[in-house]
Amino acid sequence: MRTDAKVVHLKAVPEKPASPAGRLPVALISVRDKAAQQLRQALQVLLDNADDSLFEIADRATSNAEQNAFFEAMRDLRMKRRSIERGFLQQIFESFARLNQYEIGKPAEPENLSFDNLTLVQNDELEESVAIDTMVTKVTSRAALPLTHLTTRMNALVSRKLDDKSNPLGPQALCQYFLESCRSLGVEIKVKLIILKLFERYVLSDLDQLYAEANQTLIGAGILPELQSAPPRRSQRHAPAATSGGVSSATYGDSASHAEDVGMHEAFGALQSLLSELRGSALPARSIPSDAIPISSGDLMRLLSHMQARTPQLIDDFDLQGQLEQLLHKVSAKSGKSRVVGEVDEDVINLVSMLFEFILDDRTLPDSLKALIGRLQIPLLKVAVLDKSFFSRGSHPARRLLNEIATAAMGWGDQDEAQRDSLYQKIEQVVARLLNDFVDDPGIFSELLADFLAFTGDERRRSELLEQRTRDAEEGRAKAEMARQEVEQVLNERLLGKTLPEVVVRLLQEAWSKVLLLTCLKHGTQSEQWDAALATMDDLIWSVAPHDDPESRERLLKLVPSLLKALREGLVSAAFDPFSTGEFFTQLEALHVQALQQFDQPSAQPAPVAVPPSSAAITGGRFEPSPSKPASEPAAPAMIEVVEEIMLLAPGESREQEPEINLADNDEALMQVDNLRVGSWVEFQEDEEHKLRCKLAAIIKPTGKYIFVNRTGMKVLEKTRMGLAIEFRRDAIRLLNDTLLFDRALESVIDNLRTLKSSNR
Repeated sequence: MRTDAKVVHLKAVPEKPASPAGRLPVALISVRDKAAQQLRQALQVLLDNADDSLFEIADRATSNAEQNAFFEAMRDLRMKRRSIERGFLQQIFESFARLNQYEIGKPAEPENLSFDNLTLVQNDELEESVAIDTMVTKVTSRAALPLTHLTTRMNALVSRKLDDKSNPLGPQALCQYFLESCRSLGVEIKVKLIILKLFERYVLSDLDQLYAEANQTLIGAGILPELQSAPPRRSQRHAPAATSGGVSSATYGDSASHAEDVGMHEAFGALQSLLSELRGSALPARSIPSDAIPISSGDLMRLLSHMQARTPQLIDDFDLQGQLEQLLHKVSAKSGKSRVVGEVDEDVINLVSMLFEFILDDRTLPDSLKALIGRLQIPLLKVAVLDKSFFSRGSHPARRLLNEIATAAMGWGDQDEAQRDSLYQKIEQVVARLLNDFVDDPGIFSELLADFLAFTGDERRRSELLEQRTRDAEEGRAKAEMARQEVEQVLNERLLGKTLPEVVVRLLQEAWSKVLLLTCLKHGTQSEQWDAALATMDDLIWSVAPHDDPESRERLLKLVPSLLKALREGLVSAAFDPFSTGEFFTQLEALHVQALQQFDQPSAQPAPVAVPPSSAAITGGRFEPSPSKPASEPAAPAMIEVVEEIMLLAPGESREQEPEINLADNDEALMQVDNLRVGSWVEFQEDEEHKLRCKLAAIIKPTGKYIFVNRTGMKVLEKTRMGLAIEFRRDAIRLLNDTLLFDRALESVIDNLRTLKSSNR
């Protein structure tokens, strides 16, 4: 639950964001403030009407329990109204504040997940998710164009790359803000769905007006005026006594659809105007014979279908415009009249060609998949000829299909090609289906998109499960490693540099270390159990040390029974080998008996002899036996000197020290490491021929380990912060751009055209 410690006053928009970030441009601050004011008023209308709506539903309840649930929800909503308003607006302001933070590598906050929680989505969560998806879909279906234009303009102003989902004013983000601000409401899912429906009616219904006004504000500031959006729709505000029917959806949908259709054609017109201004200067001029007759779009579609059936398997040398020109020559020769492509259709061909030039040069796409994706050029060109909204509507099925294929291929490495894995085969099936079956019905893209999303959804769920298991295993391993280091520290503090009976050193290192490790993992180092285990170890060491005062004899007599009991209980709890335990106790008994005899016969006991360097010693866990005693000397316990630090290694573990390098805190390589965020895809250049694509799955804070997995969720690499810095320094790591492929391509084309336009002035 979000706290209310940070307060956003509803009557005054703060000039500075609460979180540290680069200052927002003035135009964006104006957009934020106006949007916040409109959303605040809409939210207040929602809360004003919530009581009436819930009361009406409660009045129709079929049971007392159901009725009481609605009455409790009404009471809870009234009490927490101010908190909901504050939380909702604060999240809007914080989202804007983060826009000028460069987040391509910002580590995500680790989630407090455990493997026990990896279950199927609960019914309540599923219903909530479906409701949110439905609400978002309704908004994007009627306001896709102004939202896309707003996102594009905001991208021109801020350092963080946005899409419609991450836009702080997008329907997805606003729904999440509202859900988060309502977390403190203790209501059932039935009531929550009703509140979400009210949010859709009173807040989301006017988003197209909000987007239009925001676009006009940015256009007035000179931000991408070429993208001509529909003017703001002035709708009547919801009155406090709004009826349950709300706005007429039929009338509203018709007007929104018309405005969207006009806007999409205007967007394509803006691209056309850029092309026309550059034609003859930066771009080749159209060479049209005087008697040339433009072919219709239908004839062009038939020519493209002919080319589509003959698309080569290798796309590298395929020249679409050259091939089309050859076909037109053949058509002209047969008809006896010169035939050319119409100007509008030629602009479409040029734009699609530019887009695929970017796509096939994109370093994020694996080389082995570029040939497959390149074969989609003609099908996508045919879609663009049929539907000009292809260039401006982010939700267009053909665009989404291309983006989804590129996203799924992000983690696909060239070395996977030999395996012909399921992803490659699925993309191959999609391409083959389009080349074989697509003639002039774009509905096939919706069908293939749904099928591909179902496939990738199954793959993603499997990879996320394995990835979570990997994270859990690494976190568990980190905890165990930290516990071993803690145990090593207390053992070395007590043993390093001392000479003790061999049996005691072995008992502490081989057996009691396991007790300490288990205690540290289960209870921590601040617990009574940990203190008791350390006290037992200290008592054991004291009991075998030489003493000559009477008080020590009395203490030893009292100590031995409780000491042996504590040792035995500890070893049993750690499931230590009973046979080895018996041997340890037999030798300990002999040591204690000998110690007590020394007290009884002090005059017969020789002075302690310093252990020479040649005596037995323990060095890093390796024992060197003492030289055998002459037969004439009485039996004495074997003594060893601990001369090197004890290291407790897990099976198969080795602690290799990484190269020592000293880098300043502001070193570029370290800053690149610190900018990595969980979920980032990177490519490691392992050698001249091999590259490894993997995703940062976790940053294990206790050990500083960075864990990388492949697209199936399996761990493939582990690095430390310094190790990654070395890789960055030698340019062996490359961050992969995970923004939408088509959107990046279109943005690149527009930027190039605008650059050519400005250079020709």
